[in-house]
Amino acid sequence: MELQPLREKIDDIDRRLVELLNRRLSLAAEIGKFKRHTGGPIYVAEREDAVFRKITALNEGPIKNDALRAIYREIMSAALALEKPLVIAYLGPEATNSHAAALKKFGSSVDYQPLLTFADIFTAVEKGEADYGIIPIENSTEGSVRDALDQFVTTELKIVAQLNLEITYALITPEPLAKITKVYSKDQALAQCRLWLQRHLPHAQPLNAPSTARAVEIARDEPGAAAIAPPLAAARHGVPVLKRDIQDRTNNTTRFLVLGRTPSGPVGGGRDMTSLLISLGDEASRQPGALLRLLKPLTERGLNLTKIESRPSRRLAWDYYFYLDVTGHYDDPPMRAALAELRTFCPLVKWLGSYPAAT
Repeated sequence: MELQPLREKIDDIDRRLVELLNRRLSLAAEIGKFKRHTGGPIYVAEREDAVFRKITALNEGPIKNDALRAIYREIMSAALALEKPLVIAYLGPEATNSHAAALKKFGSSVDYQPLLTFADIFTAVEKGEADYGIIPIENSTEGSVRDALDQFVTTELKIVAQLNLEITYALITPEPLAKITKVYSKDQALAQCRLWLQRHLPHAQPLNAPSTARAVEIARDEPGAAAIAPPLAAARHGVPVLKRDIQDRTNNTTRFLVLGRTPSGPVGGGRDMTSLLISLGDEASRQPGALLRLLKPLTERGLNLTKIESRPSRRLAWDYYFYLDVTGHYDDPPMRAALAELRTFCPLVKWLGSYPAAT
């Protein structure tokens, strides 16, 4: 009887919450009509960033900001679905880390399309078969995902958003530890759990699988087999989790990029990030101080370089592309001036996109 008054108050709040949510979504549907009429993008990364900053600034507790953002992620996902049915392409199959990242970014109310390769994701978005694509670009333990980086050479898509996903792996198998002779997983997952395997399963053979989800299916059906995969895959395929959190590093994080056909606008306040693809050319790259010359237009204008990586161009021997992440937006005057100077001596200066730096 003492709980009843409290429960009645909660019921009253729930009624008001549902009413307010439906009012909010009705307004989102009106915005969707306007966007479809004007041809504007449905997903707007800078608006998403502004909403998240606003709600966390308003939050006085006891709810934690992460929980509040997760709730609003689903509210915004429902709003996107009302504005226009969205299709998000990701590296499949289901229950992989890429699937988890897509759900974290876009919520459960949009449609998802698992694809087999990075090239398939780029092509699907370029052709309009998917509205957006999401790809892993680098891991804090194993470094860059080079197959994904190489796709930016030929695409006209833009990076419109990013997110970081904490990666946790489990040993998934119906077998006891003593009977495991083979461990299946994607090469990146095996690498991120290498030390754990050496300590706990030194005699088990690590074997590459097309995906972590497929590895779980193999472990389910093959005697003596186990899989390394996210716990989501174990639940999806009905295979027990034998050990959790077997990744070698506790701060194991993967950065994902969202690809779209329309660039994102500026967030402002120093919270934008710009990605570039630059080539110095074969001859220039051999000259002393060539890389310093590339960086000078950026540093002279106070643009902070947060990432640089070289990849062979595959056109000529010893010809390289440089991938750069730089603070600031493409439309900022210092960025425009730096890129204009770079174009005077670089045969290729390609803008890959500007997007909110916050994750």
